[in-house]
Amino acid sequence: MHAGPVRRAAAPLAFPSTEPREPAMSAPTAPPVVFVHGLWMHATSWDPWVQLFTEAGYAPIAPLWPGEAETVAETRADPDAMDGVGVADVTGHYAEIMAQLPEKPIVIGHSFGGLVVEQLLGRGLATSCVALCPAQFRGVLPLPPAELRSALPILSRPSLRKKTWSHTPESYHERFANGVSREESDAIYEQYVIPAPGRPLFQAGLANVTPEGRAETIVDTRSPRGPLLMIAGGEDRTAPESVVHAAYKQQLKNSGVTEFMAFPGRSHSLPADSGWRDVATASLDFLARNGLAPAGAPRLAAT
Repeated sequence: MHAGPVRRAAAPLAFPSTEPREPAMSAPTAPPVVFVHGLWMHATSWDPWVQLFTEAGYAPIAPLWPGEAETVAETRADPDAMDGVGVADVTGHYAEIMAQLPEKPIVIGHSFGGLVVEQLLGRGLATSCVALCPAQFRGVLPLPPAELRSALPILSRPSLRKKTWSHTPESYHERFANGVSREESDAIYEQYVIPAPGRPLFQAGLANVTPEGRAETIVDTRSPRGPLLMIAGGEDRTAPESVVHAAYKQQLKNSGVTEFMAFPGRSHSLPADSGWRDVATASLDFLARNGLAPAGAPRLAAT
């Protein structure tokens, strides 16, 4: 049943006040967050994070890489669209997107996306950064056997420098999602996994023997920057904990807040597997500790 019309008493005539007015207070805007995925994962793999961060009062987006199609199926159908895409292409692409936002965003990236967000933070384009299992930047020296075995199928084929390469369900579970069951790994593979360009792996693998002026994996660890959290998985075979910790020690040269966190038993799939919320909540807690949470933001439980 519809309510009847509301009747209001006639208001008395009003005249402009001669008293000085207080300036109008605008409502606070939701802090923007930009998510950057890495190799072999589609941008939609961030969807649970986007929802959680929206509930926490942020304004998150998860843009596509250059050449990446809107869906997993479309990207798989046209892998050549990402041929030859390198680190500088991706970093420049996201920098252009971020320049269109109303304010500097928080950046969160995984794998090569973690390397990209470290670069964006070092360039002063972001307020803070969470790098999940980031690919190593130039100057990070450890190369554990597990990481070498993970990258060898690409690095042993120089032609892939300008082409894309796809995991099989078997290789994905062995090298990427080894911290979860084969059943869960296959489900992640079906939902999110796409072909990826080989060029970033060659750029990272050869970074320490590439002249500085040509290396695309350089991260500025000395310029003033906002807070940085680096997260590693204890069973990661693609970006092992020892490599992430070595990068963390390089980042400690900066005067900005720099934190390291490791999740025992977790693999490279940690932002997309069943334990993703623990990692996302740790990221939200880090932002809150450093004064970057939205005003009045709700506190969300890990599980």
